[in-house]
Amino acid sequence: MKSLKIITALSGTALVVLGVGLAWMNPGKEAYEEYAVEKLSTYLKDEVCTQTPKQLEFLNPDPEFLKRQCQSLVDTGRPQIQQIIEQQTERQNWVIFSIYRTDINISPLLPAYHFETVGVLQQFLTYQAQQQ
Repeated sequence: MKSLKIITALSGTALVVLGVGLAWMNPGKEAYEEYAVEKLSTYLKDEVCTQTPKQLEFLNPDPEFLKRQCQSLVDTGRPQIQQIIEQQTERQNWVIFSIYRTDINISPLLPAYHFETVGVLQQFLTYQAQQQ
């Protein structure tokens, strides 16, 4: 009987320590914004900048030039990207993890995107990304 109480007490203590550790390691909104800016910038450079529209090739027939200019524009626009993400992100804090929902809708001329990301243990995992 005494050993059962000890095992119960140790298990309870371990759960409390684990819960406190997870809560302490729950990343904040600023960390998410850094993550989201990096992911979005990488996506724009790797996917969008590599697809030179045929309509723009008359400006400069070198597609690498246009790609470099696009990538430079993305780097220059990082503060604006961060501001958009900051303004259009909703955080649900569940103490041991957080869910971030970001809707990026810049202009009616551009497609809108919806992202859902979970943050836990100072890490992020985007589990939903869709064009709307």
